[in-house]
Amino acid sequence: MDEDDRPRPRGDAASKLAGEDLSPYSVDELGERIELLEAEIERVRDHRERASSHRAAADALFGRKSGS
Repeated sequence: MDEDDRPRPRGDAASKLAGEDLSPYSVDELGERIELLEAEIERVRDHRERASSHRAAADALFGRKSGS
C-alpha cells in the first residue's frame, strides 16, 4: 500500500502543535519555533500552488467533470 493510500492519523500535526504547552520554552526557543513554522507555512503554500496548477492543467487537458 502506498503511503498516500494509508488513512491519516486522527489529529494532524498542526492541531497537536496548537495544543502544546509553550511555557517550558525560552524566548530564543520560541523564536526558533516561529522560524520553523513560517518555513513550514511557506512549504505548504508552495505545495498547494503546485497542486492547484497541476489540477488546472489536468482540467484544461481532460475537461472538468460535472460535480467536481
